[in-house]
Amino acid sequence: MADNRGFLPGANCPLLNAFTNPGPSNSGEVPSLTGKDTSNNSTSLGAPSRRLWWLLVILNIFFLLVGQTAATLLGRFYYDQGGNSKWMSTLVQTIGFPLLFLALLYLPRSTTSTGSPSTHLLHLLLVYLVLGLIIAGDNLMYSYGLLYLPVSTYSLICASQLAFNSIFAYFLNSQKFTALIFNSVVLLTFSAALLGVNEDSDGSSNLSHKYYVLGFVLTLGASATYALILSLMQLSFDKVIKKETFSAVLDMQIYTAFVATCASLVGLFASGEWRGLQGEMEGFKSGKVSYILTLVGTAVSWQVASIGVVGLVFVVSSLFSNVISTLALPVVPVFAVIFFKDKMNGVMIVAMLIAIWGFASYMYQHYLDDLKVKNDAGQNNGTDFTGV
Repeated sequence: MADNRGFLPGANCPLLNAFTNPGPSNSGEVPSLTGKDTSNNSTSLGAPSRRLWWLLVILNIFFLLVGQTAATLLGRFYYDQGGNSKWMSTLVQTIGFPLLFLALLYLPRSTTSTGSPSTHLLHLLLVYLVLGLIIAGDNLMYSYGLLYLPVSTYSLICASQLAFNSIFAYFLNSQKFTALIFNSVVLLTFSAALLGVNEDSDGSSNLSHKYYVLGFVLTLGASATYALILSLMQLSFDKVIKKETFSAVLDMQIYTAFVATCASLVGLFASGEWRGLQGEMEGFKSGKVSYILTLVGTAVSWQVASIGVVGLVFVVSSLFSNVISTLALPVVPVFAVIFFKDKMNGVMIVAMLIAIWGFASYMYQHYLDDLKVKNDAGQNNGTDFTGV
């Protein structure tokens, strides 16, 4: 089993430690975001300085929240303006990966490796291939969900990712299932269930019951698959990649996105949707230029979000990455009401509040875990942190 890293309950939580105890450690070392020894690794995420440590965490959180919000809204805009290609919507979620090569050029590469080079390369290729294909299928489900659901409903259902990730992290990443974590899972499940029986929020879609149910099921399935992807990424970093460099994070994003892009291109041509792209562009309500800018903006936004996701999986944990992703929960529905005239009825408001309650329950568990770690450390140093 993988060791508990970062924000996995029961582990030493370095980010929370930095919040509650920002002073330098006695040893003069900067805490490693992965919970591993970085004193001999000059390219590790925590080694250079505490300031760089904070910068990486904050940047990844910013990339994830801004990229995810912008990409979701642009994806809905594409459909509302006349776009109808599910495979094109899937393709733009990964096709922007070449942009990441620019960042990769400026990052140092580690020359150390574990095991024979050929065996290690084979394992890496297998990881990238499997994760890339799963990502392509996941993106396709999200594309259907965004087509058949109002963006506000879609975003609230995506909050169930945290519940699914808690389950997968328990089996794959040694996640401890406490009462508060269980409460969080139950609340997020109830929130999604409320939306499943709510059809009054047809927003701008005005689709039939059949398509609403299909959109709900596919979005829920995509959320579960996304949670599985995050846990598998963390497991891959622990067991296969074993390098504490940000270039390893970019490699993960670039090569899995390459595989997903190839799979999406195959789907686009095999389905025959490519034949209608010219007519789709000409019939786009806001014009051809807007059509191109929408697709380009969506592609860039998804890459910004993806690097934030993978970065947080690496430097903290898959579960924390999903928690930060849920921070966009209250943001997207608000923009959806403003820009797409989505309806926020009583059921949706209750579902949002329940989801936020579940998120708060999860974060409180981390506070308790961190307080316990500080108390244990304080007892060793003759200091009592109770009540901090």
